[in-house]
Amino acid sequence: MTIDAFIKSLASYEGALTFNPWKDTDLRYEVENAPSIRKEQLHDYLSRRVGKAKLLLIAEACGYQGGHFTGIAMTCERMILNEHPAVNSLMILGKEGKRTSKKDSPMIAKPTQKEKGFNEPTDSVVWKACLDAGLSADEFILWNIYPFHPHKKDDLLSNRTPTDDELAIGLSYTKELLSLTGSLPLLAIGKKSENTLLDAGFSVKGLRHPANGGANIFRNQLADFFRK
Repeated sequence: MTIDAFIKSLASYEGALTFNPWKDTDLRYEVENAPSIRKEQLHDYLSRRVGKAKLLLIAEACGYQGGHFTGIAMTCERMILNEHPAVNSLMILGKEGKRTSKKDSPMIAKPTQKEKGFNEPTDSVVWKACLDAGLSADEFILWNIYPFHPHKKDDLLSNRTPTDDELAIGLSYTKELLSLTGSLPLLAIGKKSENTLLDAGFSVKGLRHPANGGANIFRNQLADFFRK
């Protein structure tokens, strides 16, 4: 499988109460041609890492403040727009990225989101922990078991927990990604990701999800993994 074929496979998916960043668009929130921008950014992201990455970190699902608008798992707009204190577009894409959220959207309430794009705290924790552990930006790949954005009914700017069926569907895309990268050590961020991978027969190291007070535990577990 090629990167282009992988992205085409992702872009073919449709699911209930699910936003597919590489297929779907809503002009109330985002710019025209947003899916094409996100496809290009995922392509650039993977092109810099396939064949070089030493590690694959897999969380649960894409969130509305992160991959929904960038097309890259656990990576928010402020990172690709050089508005983030620790992560910049050169690390991620090798060039400046493009925002797909619409600056003047009446659906985006916060002034800082309008001005600088969306920011996701979990993304910041994961990226910084990987960099602090001594990995260069192209030595790890971030992914989600359910790579799409599951949202609540009638609220695109919300997150919901993916169902077991959605996690099973998403696992097939993780397998496609591994066909691109070759075998890599797998670190699961959160129990949903860990259990899905374990049930599928993968060898995986589980890490506490950074959300809900888990950031320090996640950082310590990741640092301990590298020490060992």
